[in-house]
Amino acid sequence: MAAPKKQIKKISDKLSKVNDSLTITLYDNGYMVEVSGRGVDDDWTNVKILCANLDEVTALLKEASDLDKC
Repeated sequence: MAAPKKQIKKISDKLSKVNDSLTITLYDNGYMVEVSGRGVDDDWTNVKILCANLDEVTALLKEASDLDKC
């Protein structure tokens, strides 16, 4: 049996630098924040994080604005 993947709760769990844009998708039961940028190995990657409420979305927006830009 494969080990469960680590649940990503913060952008910085996967990205060290972010692009200058992100996408927020509205769902019936929450939100998805998608951000692209550079990972710790300086390779291009993206992260999709599910949020249950707007407070979590706001926290991710704040984090994205505080991270270095690509």
